[in-house]
Amino acid sequence: MRDYRWLEEYCLNRFGSRAALEARLPTPQPAEALRTLADDRYLSMIALRVFRAGLKHSVVDARWPAFEEVFFGFDPHKVVLMSAEHIERLMQDTRIIRHLAKLRSVPRNAQMVLDLSREYGSMGNLIADWPGEDIVGLWRLLAKRGNQLGGLSVPRFLRMVGKDTFVTTDDVLTALKGMGVLDQAKATSQRDLALVQDAFNQLAHDSGRPLGHLSAMLAFTVNH
Repeated sequence: MRDYRWLEEYCLNRFGSRAALEARLPTPQPAEALRTLADDRYLSMIALRVFRAGLKHSVVDARWPAFEEVFFGFDPHKVVLMSAEHIERLMQDTRIIRHLAKLRSVPRNAQMVLDLSREYGSMGNLIADWPGEDIVGLWRLLAKRGNQLGGLSVPRFLRMVGKDTFVTTDDVLTALKGMGVLDQAKATSQRDLALVQDAFNQLAHDSGRPLGHLSAMLAFTVNH
């Protein structure tokens, strides 16, 4: 695998200065900020990610105050008690996006939040303490325990709340293929994800940069 120096040199040449490059990189939140974020905010962000999938983000965001209202501020203890009939009645509420499968996912993900909070003390503890060296393990955990969290939904949710993570977009995978990490620009198997994780771990070790920085920088080598 090519080392970090070529990646930094490429990005500096593309953007012209270190300041211009740094301004384009995501900023992860410190562990304490992740730890103190309340469970209802984690549930809200999970739901927001689910509803954003496949839709224009601005359309979903404009309706989010109504979602906060109909889902009781995303208090997981209240949301988990919402019956199937209650969810089906929300299909008549024109203030929100009426997608039955996604609406049904909210109480199911509320149950996940409550379960994980019991196991780890809070969702914040889980997110804050999970090591970046195995971030794909956190992806797997949340995708398995949650609902409607397939594809890139989990890493995008983590990026939304400020957890440092890479995202296996097409551009990132293409860059990793060019570096010889992957045989093809896909990461559909656990073996592929392990190779991607190892590559990011090495880049992080060599550069001292967060995973999110490296993810964006790799994408910059492909996305013009």
